[in-house]
Amino acid sequence: MTKAKKRNRVAVIGGANVEEEIYRLAVETGQRIADAGFILYSGGKGGVMEAASFGANQSGGVVVGILPDDDPSAANQYVDIPVATGMGIGRNVIIIRSVDAVIAIDGKYGTLSEIAYALQLGKPVIGLKSWQIDAPIIHVQSPQEAVENLIKILEE
Repeated sequence: MTKAKKRNRVAVIGGANVEEEIYRLAVETGQRIADAGFILYSGGKGGVMEAASFGANQSGGVVVGILPDDDPSAANQYVDIPVATGMGIGRNVIIIRSVDAVIAIDGKYGTLSEIAYALQLGKPVIGLKSWQIDAPIIHVQSPQEAVENLIKILEE
């Protein structure tokens, strides 16, 4: 029996309450992640998390939601695999530990904490309309550019 090829895991992180433009960008990012054959991870709730999950789901991708809640049914409807941690914001480190790379879209302090964990753990971070800080974040202007960078990084 042959072993299946490992699929890269990518977190899309960002705000739970977003404007329409950010929602659209996250949907497209999720679609592109699924089209590239990656597994999408997120916090499994609303906003950027829901939008990216929707996009990946529409493109036939696999969506994992690492929830702050203790009930798997708290996940948005596009999550295929809900992981109920019951840890509140402590689940942020689990999201980052579970993936190979991160795309940050918009976001507030929760997103910033996830960016910090990713940087501490040596995971690549791509920012799309997200935090502008003095850190090794690859800043991009579109979902297409985000996933193109992701593919280059993960296939090295």
